[in-house]
Amino acid sequence: MLPDMEIPAPLAQLLQALDAGDLPAARTAAAALQRSGLHATQLAAEVLHELRQPLLGVKAYAQILAEDGGPTGPLRLLMSQVERMEQIVSDFIRLASERHAPQQRLSLAAPIWAAAKLFSVNPDSSRISLEVEAPEDISVQGNARLIEQLTLNLLNNARDAMSGRGRVKVVLTREGSEPVLYVADWGPGIPDELRERIFEPYVTASKRGTGLGLAVCRRIAQEHHARIDLAPLEVLRDVPPPATVFRVRFPASDTAPGRRKRLLVVDDETIIRMVFRDLMGKECEVIEAASGEEALDLLRESPVDLIVTDKNLPGLSGLELAQQARRLSATSRVILMTGYPSLVTTQQALELGVVDYLLKPFDDIREVRNLLRSTLAAPPMQPGAVAQVTRVDVLEDNPTTAAQIAEALELIGLEARVLPTSELIALEPPAGVVVSWDFAPAYGRKALELGKALAQGAPFVVLAEHLTMETALESLRAGATACLPKLLSDTTALSRELSRAFKKGVP
Repeated sequence: MLPDMEIPAPLAQLLQALDAGDLPAARTAAAALQRSGLHATQLAAEVLHELRQPLLGVKAYAQILAEDGGPTGPLRLLMSQVERMEQIVSDFIRLASERHAPQQRLSLAAPIWAAAKLFSVNPDSSRISLEVEAPEDISVQGNARLIEQLTLNLLNNARDAMSGRGRVKVVLTREGSEPVLYVADWGPGIPDELRERIFEPYVTASKRGTGLGLAVCRRIAQEHHARIDLAPLEVLRDVPPPATVFRVRFPASDTAPGRRKRLLVVDDETIIRMVFRDLMGKECEVIEAASGEEALDLLRESPVDLIVTDKNLPGLSGLELAQQARRLSATSRVILMTGYPSLVTTQQALELGVVDYLLKPFDDIREVRNLLRSTLAAPPMQPGAVAQVTRVDVLEDNPTTAAQIAEALELIGLEARVLPTSELIALEPPAGVVVSWDFAPAYGRKALELGKALAQGAPFVVLAEHLTMETALESLRAGATACLPKLLSDTTALSRELSRAFKKGVP
């Protein structure tokens, strides 16, 4: 070890532990060293993210100057360079990110057509003849924004490979049970010496690209458990054959076509019901009711896959409707709408098992549609069976708080396994999970994700030092059965609330 060299703290701790022969300490230091590397990568990504703001300013003023009759040649060059910088920043952030984007069941056609539209509005794409074949009946579990980016990167790669006019073709098809996406171009092709390395960062046959686009494509494909490669040129049977064909093979779909899903929309405003009918009518059967009583009559006649109801209905309220629907069928799924949110209402929605909470007016109707699609595509809820397991996992790093939670659980016949770190030990599924919103190793949303994963389908309860509307809403959307204040001054009261959440009787 050189005395004048400054060694990073995690590395120094690792070396000291190895010198002392302390294996547990060495493992801890090695984990810290690994995390420090990830933090450095994340820091680089965050710095690049901050660069987007000045880039946005440069781009905006360049556009204003162009509108005011500024010199078009230099401005066009400036705009192209800014857009190239934006693409480099976006690509690096995607490659550096360790976070997986949320996924849901979706039709592959939508993000593919969206990418084609973005590609076509780029002035540099005017020299390219683009053909798209993307039927709407092919679906995958994925993230629409990332699949759109993957497709757009492949399109841009094809365009940048051609110096003049050219042709690009996109084909979405199904081979057996696998959805497959092809992007072909009739350019110069990829040199043999680059074919094995074409998906590595900064490897490119084009002088126009950043060298990151295909690496991002591979990263997105991996996140979707898909495989991306170069396909045989004759696979599309075009004459003449293309020079390059990229192929993305998604995992086989296990969803066979069956009956149409049924969505019940309950609102006393006709315009709201019309919006949902036009929004989802092509994808599922939309049934309408103007009151809670009318909705209950419909539910008694035939079950539905999802209920979307306003909270403030004339007569029977939306919360009362949710309660009655769960009595008719324990697997009923309900999304509550309201223009007047409150902490009390959110708590009541949590207790009733409402799956989400829509705030009126809707900020983005596309987000509403995505929520409805993902909820309808989710597996049906299974009625809870009586579990023999009495273990409840408690994610809490404060020893005093953990001891009080364990005491409250003991009062209802449950045994606490306290987990003070995010390094979890996998066991058989617990009877439930109690997770602290203020859990230091994974605060807030990360704590919710950790608790949900640990529960493995069992109910999980969120405890918050300071219970707010945001905390309750986030807990509801994560699937928690309850979000409670830490009633640590009264263990009996906490025990009573936990017994309601876990549906256990207090001895």
